[in-house]
Amino acid sequence: MPTNPRVLAIAILRQGAENGVAIDQLRDEELRRHRMADVRDRRLVMALVYGVLRWQRYLDWVLAEHAHHPLQKMKPLTLQALRVAIFQILFMDRIPDSAAINETIKLLQAAHQPRWLTGFVNALLRAISARKTALPGPSEAEKVPWRVGLSHPDWLLERWQTRYGHEATARLCQANNTPPPLILRLNPARTNTNNFLELLTQAGIVAAPGAVAPDSVVLHGALPAVEDLPGFAAGLFMVQDQGAQLIPLLFGPLPAGPLLDGCAGLGGKTTHLASLLPAGARLVAVEPHPLRSIRLRENLTRLGYVDRVEIIPTGLAEYAHDCQKQFPSILLDVPCSGLGVIRRHPEIRWHRRLTDLAHYQAMQSELLNMAAPLLAPAGVLVYATCSTEPEENEAVIERFLDHHPDFSISPCTPTLPPVARIFVDDCGFFRTIPNLSGMDGFFAARLVHSG
Repeated sequence: MPTNPRVLAIAILRQGAENGVAIDQLRDEELRRHRMADVRDRRLVMALVYGVLRWQRYLDWVLAEHAHHPLQKMKPLTLQALRVAIFQILFMDRIPDSAAINETIKLLQAAHQPRWLTGFVNALLRAISARKTALPGPSEAEKVPWRVGLSHPDWLLERWQTRYGHEATARLCQANNTPPPLILRLNPARTNTNNFLELLTQAGIVAAPGAVAPDSVVLHGALPAVEDLPGFAAGLFMVQDQGAQLIPLLFGPLPAGPLLDGCAGLGGKTTHLASLLPAGARLVAVEPHPLRSIRLRENLTRLGYVDRVEIIPTGLAEYAHDCQKQFPSILLDVPCSGLGVIRRHPEIRWHRRLTDLAHYQAMQSELLNMAAPLLAPAGVLVYATCSTEPEENEAVIERFLDHHPDFSISPCTPTLPPVARIFVDDCGFFRTIPNLSGMDGFFAARLVHSG
């Protein structure tokens, strides 16, 4: 029997809330496990999951106004089922309220919930449906508490308001709550912009060249799964935001010597660097996590760069301890809070805590200190995060420079395309913020070893 998309959405939301696992990982695992082949059902699952996560605080406010029952005392199944139902009622005009309500009751009954509970849920949802035209939307600041309408946690809103001001914070949150387009980075060894756009047009997909990153393409409208896009199997592209695509360009022309990617992950920037290598040059990619290492190799193979890259399945500490050589170029795309990519990963706002920043900062400083001895004299080290927060960005660099006088900041401006140079600040750091750039939030510093 086919899996109900609403049941699957609720299961993903429950697992994400209880285990803190990345939603895109849960989504892929659950869609694969349930073999959900119908593209419409897959889209509904994604719309429900990502919509609920983006508007969770507002949905909970509406729920609390009608439930007269503490939300924290609700069972996870009930709470997530109500959030999914309310999101459909308030945000998804193409789904009749009756369908949203009836399907919710059916799935709770199928989960053997008591009759009093299904009766409570039924009455509550019908009351919200009856009042929905009178309910203020999240943008009605005079009727909805400001923080509720922005649907971000208090600690984050307070930090951003102090740093950016009230209006800019609102615009940043609104950008985070707007579904972003799918961005691809083309593989120049196998295609070019004109040919790839023609391929998409033949498939009925609306797309255009990116405005900032040289090999980027922006896709619009309803789309199939990434692996079903034209050219995926042939290695014509990699999914990657334009901001992330700019970071490998900070090296400028790469030297013939080996390049080190100290935190390779799934290979977004690794594959990009591999495509930029001069003939005969090699790249060493460090990735200790077994599953990520497998995905890294798969991506390198699909794009045709696996022969240029040596994958090291250990941590940077172990590799640095045993390494007998130095590199003229090092990329350190460190683990971080991810607070710059909330628009693509909306669960991050609910998973992170203020205390996490100190944890990430300590890890990032340690990684940077490990990588420093591996950089050759006159070499370039690019430090990067997908965080908006100073503790993970300039504070890490400042502390590092205090203890490494043989390193200095080299401005990012000269190596970037002219259109992207506006994203370099007065200190020479590269920085994008979603509400100002239309890209995800990234930070990068270009460090030179004077040797």
